[in-house]
Amino acid sequence: MTHFDKSNNRKKYTALLTALACACSLFLSRGVSARADELTLDDRIAAQRAMAVQSNEVPNWPTGPVVTAESAILMEADTGTVLYSKNIHQKEYPASTTKILTTLIAAEQCSLDEVVTFSHDAVFDTPRDSNHIAMDVGQQLTMEQCLNAILIRSANEVSYAVAEHISATTDWSVFAGIMNRRAEELGCLNSHFANPNGLPDENHYTTAYDLAMIGRAFFANEMLCKITLTRRLEIPASDTIPETKRENNNMQIIPGGTYAYEYLTGCKTGYTNAARYCLVSCAEKDGMRLICVVMRDESPMQYEDTIALFNYGFSNFDKVNVSQAETKYNMDDFRAFYGGKDIFGNSKPLLALNRDDFIIMPRTATLDDTDSIVSYETDSDDQAAIITYKYHGVDIGTVRVDFVQDSSDTHVFGTQPEGDGARETPEEAPSGKSVVFINIVRVLTVLAGIAAAFVILCLVRAILKNYHISFRRMRRNWRRNNKKKPKRPNRFRDYDF
Repeated sequence: MTHFDKSNNRKKYTALLTALACACSLFLSRGVSARADELTLDDRIAAQRAMAVQSNEVPNWPTGPVVTAESAILMEADTGTVLYSKNIHQKEYPASTTKILTTLIAAEQCSLDEVVTFSHDAVFDTPRDSNHIAMDVGQQLTMEQCLNAILIRSANEVSYAVAEHISATTDWSVFAGIMNRRAEELGCLNSHFANPNGLPDENHYTTAYDLAMIGRAFFANEMLCKITLTRRLEIPASDTIPETKRENNNMQIIPGGTYAYEYLTGCKTGYTNAARYCLVSCAEKDGMRLICVVMRDESPMQYEDTIALFNYGFSNFDKVNVSQAETKYNMDDFRAFYGGKDIFGNSKPLLALNRDDFIIMPRTATLDDTDSIVSYETDSDDQAAIITYKYHGVDIGTVRVDFVQDSSDTHVFGTQPEGDGARETPEEAPSGKSVVFINIVRVLTVLAGIAAAFVILCLVRAILKNYHISFRRMRRNWRRNNKKKPKRPNRFRDYDF
């Protein structure tokens, strides 16, 4: 073998060894990197699970579960009472949970048979690696089909098309403005929406609390709720769509899913790398509807956390119909209501607690443990006041005090009409007590008016009486002064001058 051949072979061996070393190094580096990523995820999960749960810090409040989500809330849908709170006002990326606001606006502003035409921007501004149903330029769907595509398949290009349809422009900021105004109307405090589908944008954020407030309106719409629980999307072929589109619902908490929850009434998931896993859902049991939001969670913990929170809420809280359960009322410093027997004796009650209003209370608490505040700022002329109940500083609901319109509506504080919802049974509650709340300000005003009228009447009567007496005296004097007197004889009549 020549020197050249030896040198050449040496180079080949060197190159081969170098390649093997590089391959080993790459393999090892990837393995270390993968383990580092895994550790980073584990560390993040551990850190988030160690975060404080603010609702657990409320005295005598039921202790809530430890969840992986960075932000989480459990809210009673009708009263807005927050049962569980963990960083509920912390700004987070919502990902596709944004679409509950988009579809809510569409359902409020459009009819289901309106036709939505897909523009070039709607189709091509959507990343092809994001959720879509492969719509093409010029194709058309009804608004009902759009709502199904958005809520079942989370189709991003359909969200864009609906936004264009409603705002009549391809400028996303126009529809974003509609979203932000509606969010503010719904009670959102720390949200800003920049697009209709939740694709990453640093100016697109919300909070667990705000999503729950949006959810109160969304989950009140039975049609939207029903769509979210549908297992399969099917859009038939049409004049503009050459083939039938079939897509599956990938949410695992709906019926038929791995984490199916029997009391679920509606839901919407979301995921981006920046937002991680988000889930907004609603469940109803024994007449109580709860809304759960978990944000920046990991999979499949977003489902496990949601189910744990629902079970916590249904197990530890009750709806309390105050008109059936209340037997006392603390006036505090307001002195506007009178507590006790009807001050008018046997007259009918003037005011009554609204029968439809209720509060949410821990099962371990009673109404005696609550505080209440009266406000006379009401939205209706039929209401005298609104009573807000608090438990250790937590708002647990409001009750309207109505003017009694119907003679049959005589239940007031302490009255126990038949029906469900009272926390105390008739045997447990004090019997024979009836309390009527009367606005002393209004009563005093009426009494002052009556008193003024009485005084005026007395004055008029006195004046008329004095006038009558004076008139009689004057008449007697006139008669006496004008009585005919006998004529005196004229001493000079008989004399002739």
